[in-house]
Amino acid sequence: MLCIAAAPLDFKTYILENAADCPAAPYAFGTTVGNFNNYDDVLAFGQDKDIITIEIEHVNTDALRALEQMGKVVHPAPAALDIIKDKGLQKTFYAENGIVTMPFELFEDADALRAAIREGRWELPLVQKTRTAGYDGKGVAVLRTPEDLTTKMLEGPCVAEQLADIDVEIAVIAAQNPNGDVTVFPAVEMAFHPEANLVEMLVCPARISPMVVAQAEALAEEVIRALNVCGLLAVEMFLTKDGRLVVNEVAPRPHNSGHHTIDTAVTSQFQQHLRAICNLPLGDTAQVRPAVMLNVLGEPGHKGPVLYEGADELMAISGVYLHLYGKATTSPFRKMGHLTVAANTVEAAVGLGHKVKGVLRVVSAE
Repeated sequence: MLCIAAAPLDFKTYILENAADCPAAPYAFGTTVGNFNNYDDVLAFGQDKDIITIEIEHVNTDALRALEQMGKVVHPAPAALDIIKDKGLQKTFYAENGIVTMPFELFEDADALRAAIREGRWELPLVQKTRTAGYDGKGVAVLRTPEDLTTKMLEGPCVAEQLADIDVEIAVIAAQNPNGDVTVFPAVEMAFHPEANLVEMLVCPARISPMVVAQAEALAEEVIRALNVCGLLAVEMFLTKDGRLVVNEVAPRPHNSGHHTIDTAVTSQFQQHLRAICNLPLGDTAQVRPAVMLNVLGEPGHKGPVLYEGADELMAISGVYLHLYGKATTSPFRKMGHLTVAANTVEAAVGLGHKVKGVLRVVSAE
C-alpha cells in the first residue's frame, strides 16, 4: 500500500523482502530478496537508496545505524525503533517521560513473574507481554486464574502490567516531518477479535466526547515528539471507565488502525508517511466520510492456497471498498486484507459493517 501511494508522486520504491513474489513486489520499482533482520542484507540494500523507511519495527537497527553513519536518511531513527520494539524499554520510556501508562514491572522470564505472583507482589488478573517480537496479537497473554500460570504464560523476558478497566480502546495516528511539523488523524475506536486478539472492527470517528478526542490527539502529539519519530506513529490508548487516557503501546509505521484513510480521508496514512519522511508539507488529515474498517481474516480450519468466497456479492454493495493483500496462502486468522465501509453517519457505517461482516469468507482452495 505504501508503494501504491508512492506511484502518483513518481517516487521509485524498492523493497527488501524474504520472497520475490511477496505482495508488494508487483507495485515496487525493484525487489531485493533478503532478511530485514540480517545486518548484511539491510546494509547492502540501503547503500544505494536515498531514503530508507520500514514496514515493521522488527528490523536490524545496527544496520540502519551504519546506514545513518554513511549519510543515508533513515526514518524512523534506529534509536526510536530500539525503544519501541522492546516493550520493556517502551514502557520505561513512558515512565521516565511522564507519559501516562498502566503500572508495570519487567521480569527476566515467566518463572520470575510466577514468583512475584506467589509472593503477593503482583495480583491476578494481569497482562503479560513478551518484550520483543510481539505483533498482530502475538506475544500477549491475559492471566486471570492460577491455572493460567501453567497454561497461558509466555516464555522469555517479559513485562507484567496491571489489567486496565477499559471503556474504549482508541488509536490516534500522528505524523512528523524533520521540520518538526506534526499532524494527527481523527481518533478511531477499536474492537478486537476475542480469539485472534487483533483488530476486528475499527470505527472512525471514535464515539467519544469532543473533550476526550482533543486529549487523545494532544497525547499522540506528545508521544511522537518525545520519541522523535519522523514518519507515522500509531498511538494505541485505553480510555478507562473512570475517564483516564493511558498509552498502551505504539507502532512507528503505517498501521492497521489507519487503513480506512485510503478511501475516506483527504490524505491517506500511506501518503502522509511518504510526505513526512521526505520532509514535504504534511497533508490534510480530515475524515471525509464516517467509516468502519474490518480486517479480512483467514477462516478457522483452513490452511493452504487462498480462495475468496463472496467477493462478488460484497463488491455489489454501495459504500464497501475491498482491499486484498495478494497473499498466496491462508491460515486461521491470518490477515488477508481489509474492508472499508463508508456511510453518511457513524451509525450507518457501523450498521453496514455488521451487515457485511460475514459476506466474504477466506478459505483454502484445497
